[in-house]
Amino acid sequence: MKPRSMTPMGSLHPVLFFAGIYVVALLFSIFICSTLFYSCNASSASPTGQQHIPPAGMQASGNPVASR
Repeated sequence: MKPRSMTPMGSLHPVLFFAGIYVVALLFSIFICSTLFYSCNASSASPTGQQHIPPAGMQASGNPVASR
């Protein structure tokens, strides 16, 4: 009679492979869904429609004005 040619680890290889693929897909789906959730629920920059007025000594570009 012929001895068994597959070891227990060799016979579990397809199961372990698909379990790994499942874990990777689960992690990617959690990342994608959380990104979509946070982007949909993000507050806008000016929710009341008021414009931001920069403090004195600041230009429109955000760089401080050099004083001489």
